[in-house]
Amino acid sequence: MWTIAGVLFAVASLGIHYQVKFRMHPGQAGGSIRQMGNVKVGEAAPDFSLQDLTNQAVTLSSFRRQKVVLLDFWATWCEGCKEEIPWFAEFNRKYATKGLAVVGVSLDEGLDGRPFIKSAKVPYRIILGNDATAKKYGVENMPNTFLIDRHGRIAANYVGLVDKDNVETNIRAILSQP
Repeated sequence: MWTIAGVLFAVASLGIHYQVKFRMHPGQAGGSIRQMGNVKVGEAAPDFSLQDLTNQAVTLSSFRRQKVVLLDFWATWCEGCKEEIPWFAEFNRKYATKGLAVVGVSLDEGLDGRPFIKSAKVPYRIILGNDATAKKYGVENMPNTFLIDRHGRIAANYVGLVDKDNVETNIRAILSQP
């Protein structure tokens, strides 16, 4: 019986992997998709107001007309999420003065990610997410990263480990737009 359950679990895992890697990202290890749930590229990013690690409110709409936002939904238990953090830190360093705001949305659900954030020396703003915000964005798997233009529209939605060079190319292109 346990063998059958194990086989069924393995088949289901492969099916999910196939859906994410091949149907959503044909020809790529990971990449941008056009739609996830109700969130579509080119449409307004759902607004939210959440607390950061210093208990300051962060409202997504406050970045409009000022910043391009790289919005990263992540958790400390997600290995792919932790792998991307140095890349996002690099983007923050290279493009913050050009108008990029990197914002991490921690979905650790009661786990305190502060020790990891401190040890990883995450240089950008981390806010404490929740199920409602994740649901607004259609986040079901992580990592899940959104690139939001200065007008508050979703320019890209990356599910799974991002292609660093592709994301950086998109950041530069969106920063060059008015």
